[in-house]
Amino acid sequence: MSAPHLPKVAGIDPAVPPPAHTRAPLPSPAAHTPPGAVLQDRLAGWVSDLTTLHELTERLARTTALDDALDELLKAGAALVGARRGLVVLEPCDGLGPAVTTGLGLAHADLGHIETVPRSATAYGRILDGLPDADGGPDLMADPDGIDPRHREVAARLGYAASYALPLTTDAAGRLGAAVWFYDESAEPVERQQHLAGLYIRYAAEHLARLVELERARAHVATVAEELLPSRLPRVAHVQLAARHRTGPRGGGDWYDALPLPEGALGLAVGSVTGSGPSAVAAMGRLRASLRAYAVMEGEDPVAVLSDLELLLRLTEPARSATALFAYCEPARRKIVLAGAGHAPPLIVGDRRTEFVETSLSAPLGMLACWEAPSVDISPEPGETVLLYTDGLLHRTGDPMDRAFARLHAAAASVPNAVRDDPDAVVDHVLRTVLPDGLDEADSTEDVVILAARFA
Repeated sequence: MSAPHLPKVAGIDPAVPPPAHTRAPLPSPAAHTPPGAVLQDRLAGWVSDLTTLHELTERLARTTALDDALDELLKAGAALVGARRGLVVLEPCDGLGPAVTTGLGLAHADLGHIETVPRSATAYGRILDGLPDADGGPDLMADPDGIDPRHREVAARLGYAASYALPLTTDAAGRLGAAVWFYDESAEPVERQQHLAGLYIRYAAEHLARLVELERARAHVATVAEELLPSRLPRVAHVQLAARHRTGPRGGGDWYDALPLPEGALGLAVGSVTGSGPSAVAAMGRLRASLRAYAVMEGEDPVAVLSDLELLLRLTEPARSATALFAYCEPARRKIVLAGAGHAPPLIVGDRRTEFVETSLSAPLGMLACWEAPSVDISPEPGETVLLYTDGLLHRTGDPMDRAFARLHAAAASVPNAVRDDPDAVVDHVLRTVLPDGLDEADSTEDVVILAARFA
């Protein structure tokens, strides 16, 4: 009869909860175990450990968002060290963020209680503070000496008797944060588990460092894009405005504008520049600034505005194209003259009708040697809202364009009567209905822009 196997690492199947504690195996009598069987059991244990480690690192490698990676790290670490609950604090030592705290099996209030414990009283807190002796390891609450009273109080409230902390560090990025797992009883992982957890954490730290850099790049691009858009919408008599803008993770070229013009007029514009990333954001800023200048000079003729914009784009950025729609509005008369270049038609939303504006087909800017298309006159009724939007709203649905347009029309038609007088509420309803389940906030290669104008 062979000796019992060394303990396998729990947690390959996430549906099976890992054991709360793990103890070292009792030694087996060597007299009853052939030497070859012992070696075979050890090799089988090593293979099992390596297989588990490979599974867990593969799962982590498939995460592309920082929050998802932190959740996966906590689950995998809990399985490796035999714990049930855990906490990871991301706090890069360079102070540039992002700062994130995520828990496993801990409610938001529980995290708040833990944060009231002085950092110097916990192993993971000493890691975060960069103290010289901060190398993590076990924290046993049963030790009567050296335990901060607040730490003991919080541990009793949350029902944990020990913890095991590990630093998240890389050679290039330095200290990124710390992870800690909590035991319900006084226990700690055995040496074998500590070794596997250390290997996993080293890989996880490198993966997190890459995601941190990506998150910072996304935040920078999003900040630049937002700065290039209107900081606030203008106040113009006889019209109420609302806008929503969602930027993709790499930053895109969708934009909008609302510009007061002479004699109480108003210029409304939406557009999209091809491509993504910093170059598309920069091109979007240049295009929007140019359109504002052309709108001031000849806004009463939207066709002339877009023709000038097309010439500028063709001369300065011949490898790039763009779609745009410009509307010259006289709110007091409820009159709009608009022209579009390869752009989706506006949508009129009112009590008696919900319909797309019939605009002529035209090519995007930069696609033809000379662009020109006829303008369209529309006259909204009192209380009606005109929605301008970019194609990203339609593309994010994942539907063919005809179905995406039908979804947009149905969303606009279903705006509750009680909120039709509020363009902000109209825009939010349309956005949530066309892109349900958080698709409007989820990472996507497509930007989303909606600009609403309600006429009194």
